[in-house]
Amino acid sequence: MHRISSARHYRLTIMVIAGWVCMSLPLTAWCLDVTQPLPMERRETVSLADAAVRALQSNLDISISRQNRESRLADIIIEQSKFDPNLSINGQYNRTVNPLNRPVFGGTDPNLLGQITTFDQRAHSLTVDAQTNLITGGNFDVNYSPARNSVNQNVARGFLFNPSWTGGLAFTFTQPLLRNAGIAINKTFIKVAQNNAIVEQHVFRDRVMTVIASVEQTYWEVVFANESLKVAQVALKAAEELLAANRAKTKAGVMSIVDVLQAEAAVASRVEQVLVAEKSIRDQEDQLRRLLNPGEEDLRQDVRLTPVDPPVTVLEPLSLQEAIDTAIEQRPEITQAKKNVETGELNKQFARNQLLPTLSLQGTIGLAGLGGDYGESFTRNFSGDFYNYGAGLVLSYPLGNRAAISSYSKRKLEAQNAEVALANVRQQIIVGIREAVRRVQTDFKRIETTRSARIMAEKQLQAEQERLKVGLSTTRFVLEFQRDLATAQGNELRAIVDYNKSLSNLSRHKATTLDRYHLELS
Repeated sequence: MHRISSARHYRLTIMVIAGWVCMSLPLTAWCLDVTQPLPMERRETVSLADAAVRALQSNLDISISRQNRESRLADIIIEQSKFDPNLSINGQYNRTVNPLNRPVFGGTDPNLLGQITTFDQRAHSLTVDAQTNLITGGNFDVNYSPARNSVNQNVARGFLFNPSWTGGLAFTFTQPLLRNAGIAINKTFIKVAQNNAIVEQHVFRDRVMTVIASVEQTYWEVVFANESLKVAQVALKAAEELLAANRAKTKAGVMSIVDVLQAEAAVASRVEQVLVAEKSIRDQEDQLRRLLNPGEEDLRQDVRLTPVDPPVTVLEPLSLQEAIDTAIEQRPEITQAKKNVETGELNKQFARNQLLPTLSLQGTIGLAGLGGDYGESFTRNFSGDFYNYGAGLVLSYPLGNRAAISSYSKRKLEAQNAEVALANVRQQIIVGIREAVRRVQTDFKRIETTRSARIMAEKQLQAEQERLKVGLSTTRFVLEFQRDLATAQGNELRAIVDYNKSLSNLSRHKATTLDRYHLELS
């Protein structure tokens, strides 16, 4: 036999002592149940549909988008209100005291020669005016203005009535014939506001689907974290059972202490994996709770979420062309882009109209009345004996008209950009759908391949364990096959979760996320 060096002999002695110390320690140090909830924990079960609804009810982005949508609806009313009639009432009292150069109208009183006569006039007037802008671009105005006038008696001989009542009724109509003429032109900004409201509605719908998709992605990560913990716990249990068996064999003298140490190291490593898996669950649960937007007090509490929906493992029927058609029809981005094209065309047509000169037709007709009291004045006002009317054309055109020309050029470019943006959105959607469909198909194939790899790993581990029982294998090989099985189980689980996340991603790209939960936006 070869002589053993003192250094090597020392190392072997240390290993033997360490092995017997490990054998004498209770297994509870390695079997610590890290999954036991803390005393102050509160557990809640949550389904995917429940998580989606809870997220929508209190999501901050959804609240902001809902308010923006209401703001766009208010813009429509603001534009429509420009054609509401306007009523104004103006009442006045005026008194004027002036020196009169002619004391008596029509002649001069000799008794007043050399004296300044006072002309004291009092006027009470009321003006009632109603006017409205017409959808054709014109304006209609009705004005009624009765008034009472009186003068001092010593100069009143020249007046027919003192006090006197006058009444005036006037109708005025103005209609543009070129610029700003026509219903379509004057409804431009109403239609633009309506388009903006529709766009905001689809922005709201897009945010709702984004929130639900985020909840789905996080929910499946919580599922993955929980299942990964189970895999880590099974691997830990297998290592503990192997350690117990090796210790028993070592005590019986049929196995070396090295096998015990290898099993001890494996147990320690898998305890760490359990701890890491438990932390991952906590992290993912916090992410999901954040999406559910609880109150700050609730968020401070230690609440554990337990998902109840199992992941889907069957292949759903897929048609690439049908998915593309569905996305083109339902994606909010398409509607937004189409409305932007329509708005761009409206603005371009309005800017083209502004290139025309201003030519307006103006017409007015009025009635007048005079009497000693209001009733007499009112009767004569509507008798038709006293009237006035007139009509005319007003033409104006700014020389050069540079502002209108520049505005029209700008609106044309904006309309062209909107059309290009629509084509770009369609291309992006098609490419995104193709990638989403491929991802679903690939992830489903991964489920099949990882399942096969997991089954092979189970068979290999079982065979290696049988070999170990008859002394044809070692602890190291069994531990390696245990590790390979845990890896294969984790890969299969990851493939299943990725497949469900891919289905969620495809629904998001097709804009059918709400249909999966039978949700409708009111």
